[in-house]
Amino acid sequence: MMGTPQARSDATARSTLDKAADENFPVAPFFLPRAWRDDLMAVYGFARLVDDIGDGDLAPGGADLRHLGVGPEQADDRLAVLDAFETDLRKVFDPAGPAPGHPLLRGLIPAVRSRALTSEPFLGLVAANRQDQLVRRYETYDDLLAYCELSANPVGRLVLQITGTASPERLRRSDAICTALQIIEHLQDVTEDLGRDRIYLPAEDMKRFHVTEADLAASTGNASVRTLVAYEAERARQLLNEGTPLVGSVHGRLRLLLAGFVAGGRAALASIAAAGHDVLPGPPKPTKPRLLREVGAVLRRAHREG
Repeated sequence: MMGTPQARSDATARSTLDKAADENFPVAPFFLPRAWRDDLMAVYGFARLVDDIGDGDLAPGGADLRHLGVGPEQADDRLAVLDAFETDLRKVFDPAGPAPGHPLLRGLIPAVRSRALTSEPFLGLVAANRQDQLVRRYETYDDLLAYCELSANPVGRLVLQITGTASPERLRRSDAICTALQIIEHLQDVTEDLGRDRIYLPAEDMKRFHVTEADLAASTGNASVRTLVAYEAERARQLLNEGTPLVGSVHGRLRLLLAGFVAGGRAALASIAAAGHDVLPGPPKPTKPRLLREVGAVLRRAHREG
């Protein structure tokens, strides 16, 4: 796992990048060209940091806040920290101005310059985390999809831009995969999210399946909760299937990377199903053998369709 030289020089930045090992899918695996790995890890560092700000999960010690110029009096004001982060981010896209203060944002500059990346997907991720501070419940599935457009889809779009493979059809497929992965993560993290007073299960679906917030706070899911989770998991599966032809549309090592993304989602869905769709005791996590089997299945499908 490699970051840019600027990011590697800071211990706080390294601790953020190290979280890549806990993701459902590979972030920048060894088989990719070094330039791709560096750029993907730089984007991951940005995305992980903005999520940590939004979730209140910054590393202890306050180094991130000092890098962003946030004083102790605003340390607990996540909207203020996100504002400071966005101000620092905008410096990445202004070559005539001062350099960003945070090392992870300084580490993003080579990727932005060499790949001609625009600010929109990065600002979308900031907007998603700002929305998390203001919106705690989602009434409809469409509302949730609109949130995923900000919180997840920019990441896939950046992967395609970094690898020089973006096209309208590939971007559409990528959006379907990324939205599916976000929904799957929400299903795995129902208990954790509720602890943050957030529910990403659409309220209209909770009503349909007679699930209350008190049901979600239980130590184990009742029949209604498990039925709801199974319903949302099937929606995510359909999105994954819609996006999977993206894998067969590319070649070489990029195909293997994208297969890993799709397989990570499929393996996570399998782990949720294996738990009887009871996600409340803790996040069901896929095993490595299951992940490898899913990678093989996705690659075989890509070979048939490619």
